Amino acid sequence: MKNLIATIKSWNIENAGALQQTDHENEWHLITNPEEFTPEAVRQIDPRYIFVPHWSWIIPQSIWGGFETVVFHGTDLPFGRGGSPIQNLIASGIYDTQISALKVDNGLDTGPIYMKSPMDISHGTVEDILRKASQIIFERMIPFICSKQPIPQPQAGEAVLFKRRTPEQGDLTRLNSPSPRRLYDHIRMLDGEGYPKAYIPINGGKLEFYGAHLDGDKFDAKVKFVENKGHG
Repeated sequence: MKNLIATIKSWNIENAGALQQTDHENEWHLITNPEEFTPEAVRQIDPRYIFVPHWSWIIPQSIWGGFETVVFHGTDLPFGRGGSPIQNLIASGIYDTQISALKVDNGLDTGPIYMKSPMDISHGTVEDILRKASQIIFERMIPFICSKQPIPQPQAGEAVLFKRRTPEQGDLTRLNSPSPRRLYDHIRMLDGEGYPKAYIPINGGKLEFYGAHLDGDKFDAKVKFVENKGHG
């Protein structure tokens, strides 16, 4: 069975490569460049499934309308539809979640569900969490969908929408009633590949925080000064 994986994160690319090497029952194709994820390229591969563990662009109907396309969302859908799911969960103090595998349709995270897998997000940077999610997706969820070919079921329950977070929300001075746990959460949820880090604005630039560690009611973090562009 031919399948296609479209993804941009380095850890997903690594896991996709491992799947290509170890799964001899299926033929795996990988796309990591959005310019190459076209209807023409997909038709040439003619996959049974398209798996999209991380993608930052809208998948056109010309692709998902003709090929069964599966995306993965880090909340227990329909709770948490929308952007920045891991950050919004952590900011709300929610540390137990589900990874939902859903079929792409014309809505925002509204498609029917193939399966869900639990995940603990109480500790670790967002990169640690996404790497953990990638392992769950590639080692458990994708193999299950390929072997069992489940019929996705409509989402059930009340929909709760998340808004995509902005870089300005990384400003630590905006936190209400900061505590060691809240500071730790705020720093770690922005500490990862491609994410703007938590920061405090100061004269001429900002202090960026990363590498946070929590020990009981104490926490520490690394910090670096980033000068404003054009500051002279």
